[in-house]
Amino acid sequence: MNPKIETISLDVQRVRADFPTLAREVHPGVPLVYLDSTATSQKPEAVMQALDQMYRLHTANIHRGIHTLAEEATAAYEAARQRVAAFINAPSPRQVVFTRNTTESINLVAYSWGRRFTQPGDVIILTEMEHHSNLVPWQMLAAERDLRLEFIPVDPDGLLDLAVYRQLLALEPLLVAFSHMSNVLGTINPAKEMVRLAHEAGALTLIDGAQSVPHIPVDVQNLEADFLAFSGHKMCGPSGVGVLYGRKDLLEAMPPFLGGGDMIKRVELRSFKTNSLPHKFEAGTPAIAEAVGLGAAVDYMQNIGMQTVAQYEHQIGSYALERLEEIPGLRVFGPSMDHKGSVFSFTLPGVHAHDVAQILDQKGIAVRAGHHCAMPLHDRFGIPATARASFYLYNTMEEVDRLVDGIYEVKRIFA
Repeated sequence: MNPKIETISLDVQRVRADFPTLAREVHPGVPLVYLDSTATSQKPEAVMQALDQMYRLHTANIHRGIHTLAEEATAAYEAARQRVAAFINAPSPRQVVFTRNTTESINLVAYSWGRRFTQPGDVIILTEMEHHSNLVPWQMLAAERDLRLEFIPVDPDGLLDLAVYRQLLALEPLLVAFSHMSNVLGTINPAKEMVRLAHEAGALTLIDGAQSVPHIPVDVQNLEADFLAFSGHKMCGPSGVGVLYGRKDLLEAMPPFLGGGDMIKRVELRSFKTNSLPHKFEAGTPAIAEAVGLGAAVDYMQNIGMQTVAQYEHQIGSYALERLEEIPGLRVFGPSMDHKGSVFSFTLPGVHAHDVAQILDQKGIAVRAGHHCAMPLHDRFGIPATARASFYLYNTMEEVDRLVDGIYEVKRIFA
């Protein structure tokens, strides 16, 4: 093992004990090596206990009931909102809207803000590295409203070309929407600088934080973000719950996304009055237990410390990149560890990514294969698919070695 990264600030074995799935054997005698946290993370006992307790003891609908269970459920749901707000340093919990996931959060902005405030010919700037969730909603809006989409290119090292970005800002865009961390390249974009430049050009910003919020400290006030979207399931929380943070003035000016219960203050036969923030964007019965589970995940991450998580991931990522680059013929996409998180998409000559993933699975190693919902980015590099290994706070240096040994076995099979 590389001696430069022997010393770590995280008790990984203690962390692993919190995640039951990591103790599995996925084949007889073959322990699991889970390297697909970019797609979804494993869940600690604390989160599962929070979900279990909600369903066992506090099952009730929220906000409307006055009986004990309803009041308990409401208190737990709103306490989770407060935890999430504190986690990203939002000025107020009222600026935290619970959604199903990052995708719904971005669609909410596209449908609500986009359909209220865009005009034909308006410019929206995106990037070539976006997940489909931060491409398709704007493509749909552009087709409907006759908007112009422009894209910040990705250079051969996997970094955004900020010189071109500055040129595009001269077009006076209405919005700049970009990923904080690429789910393919691991690139951590300079969000604060990009937001500053957008604001100087008079544009609003939406940050896709699906990959950044689980892995590095994210402070919306420091970033001066107008919108931030992220998902619970990628940060040790349950699936089915996500977050949209927005500036209060923007959220108040936006019309409701969906109509129905809880997003209204009063309804008459021919009219309605919307509820206050954040409830006007949370129509119907929400994912109550899942939101509480997300609150528990936030507590779990806070107890470890996001700076500690980021530092450990940098250490294990540095070791992983060093080991992967030792493998003849293997190509890792993305920048150096100075500019990325612990996400490694790679190709092997003459071996399809799906074959790589299938053989690794027989070794108990779970990686992703495909275009990772980023087809234009793969087109940019002229490849149909990559295999992707992603690391989180519960992975070990030994698992890096098992991955490398598994890739050598792939090479042996296809030699």
